[in-house]
Amino acid sequence: MSDSLSTQALPAADARPGPRLDHGVHSGGVIAFLAVLVAGLAYALFSLIQDMNAVGETPLAIGAFALLALALLIALAFEFVNGFHDTANAVATVIYTHSMPPLAAVVWSGFFNFLGVMLSSGAVAYAIVTLLPVELILQVGSGAGYAMIFSLLIAAILWNLGTWALGLPNSSSHALIGSVIGVGLANQLMASDGHGTSGVEWSQAFKVLQGLLISPVLGFVMAAGLLLAMKALIKRKDLYEAPKGETPPPLWIRGVLISTCTLVSFFHGGNDGQKGMGLIMLILIGAAPTAYALNRTMSDDMTPVFVEQSHGASAVFQAHADGRGLPEPASARIQVAEALRTKDLNQPQVYAALASLSDDIASSVQKHGAIRQVPAAATPNLRNDMYLASDAIRLLRDAGASLSVEETKTLKAYSGLLNDGTRYIPTWVKVAVALALGLGTMVGWKRIVVTVGEKIGKTHLTYAQGGSAEMVAAGTIGLAELYGLPVSTTHILSSGVAGTMAANGSGLQVSTIRNMALAWVLTLPAAITLAGSLFFLLRHVF
Repeated sequence: MSDSLSTQALPAADARPGPRLDHGVHSGGVIAFLAVLVAGLAYALFSLIQDMNAVGETPLAIGAFALLALALLIALAFEFVNGFHDTANAVATVIYTHSMPPLAAVVWSGFFNFLGVMLSSGAVAYAIVTLLPVELILQVGSGAGYAMIFSLLIAAILWNLGTWALGLPNSSSHALIGSVIGVGLANQLMASDGHGTSGVEWSQAFKVLQGLLISPVLGFVMAAGLLLAMKALIKRKDLYEAPKGETPPPLWIRGVLISTCTLVSFFHGGNDGQKGMGLIMLILIGAAPTAYALNRTMSDDMTPVFVEQSHGASAVFQAHADGRGLPEPASARIQVAEALRTKDLNQPQVYAALASLSDDIASSVQKHGAIRQVPAAATPNLRNDMYLASDAIRLLRDAGASLSVEETKTLKAYSGLLNDGTRYIPTWVKVAVALALGLGTMVGWKRIVVTVGEKIGKTHLTYAQGGSAEMVAAGTIGLAELYGLPVSTTHILSSGVAGTMAANGSGLQVSTIRNMALAWVLTLPAAITLAGSLFFLLRHVF
């Protein structure tokens, strides 16, 4: 596979001088890179200790703190690898059209990846988390929880590094989701009786996988269509020409290409950066639940609303409980967790258990005055009650629940409030992930850039082709983040470039397309196998 990619070049008749990618890096740049890296890690460590001290979290033993630090470093390493693997797609078009010098393009892209992470909503972060087995999420601080985190992150990193070494554009999202599925399947298979534990949340997995499967097709078709539309509407010959030597394009074309590169980088940061954030929050919740299991930044003014909506949801659940008495919160917790495992939620006894959890949530928040004042001893139970209730509400419709419009509205509002109380991202986590992703763009980007710029089509990338592919990628990724769907920057952009080559009649390099398709097909089974095997081994270590 690697031989065909490394030896195949543009046909001689169409060969044009490509960009110079072998510029040396000034020692000052290396020093600045390392300084930012060290400063980012120091800031994350300082913020972590400060958060724990602020809520009176019991200091971690040295071994536990080392395990936490290692887990956080691996999560940040995933985002770092994601940066140099995926973001090369964003800069390939501006580099190969000579719109920006390579190093300037990489730094520019890294900065806007940073901004994208910092301004992201967090919705994608928890779309990944909801794929994981329920009991591993609830007990993420256990040995099984750490085995889960290490397995899925290491498997995704190994696959990303392998495809990068071959110069293959591959999706970090695809690899991570495959790893999540692998952990879920292994968790289910390792149950001694085959029934004691849950596996993959398949309804959510299929929703996520649909986006990953459709995105390459959308990228190809939409970029091809956009190029053809531009040819019909914009009669500028220079727009459809390949660069001449190293001469930059006309100013207006250059502005368009830099703008699309900026948008792809920004939305890539906003979408892909969240995947690492969600996993980091799982790590923090497991290691320091008092500080991170609940959103202690919620205003005290929300307490009356929280109590009122909890009681409102309880009334809805009781209306479907067929007059059954409410179990004790501990029993209700077990019953709802089991119903989530089996997906058998539409039962009177489950509604009674959900009513009990809702009342217990209201009682806990009211008793302590606000979420931020909930003591350490009560935090795990309250967080688990909130997570179970929210996840059950999300799946009720699929389980066959028949709810009125008013009941649906009440439960939707309550679910949103529960998510606000448990699903949040501290600023320092965003900064750490943003730095990892941004700095990652500045390392190892050349391999993927060369593949996208030279080895997909048989002719040099034109200005219109580069702009079309990136406009489609930016728009698709931006919409995906809006709807909380993880998608692949790599799939969309590389297939977009292929679409423009096909629409332009330039022809495609079959060996490259074949190898890219092979990597795309193999990513899921490879990541599933790697993560599942690692989880099996690490469950015996922890």
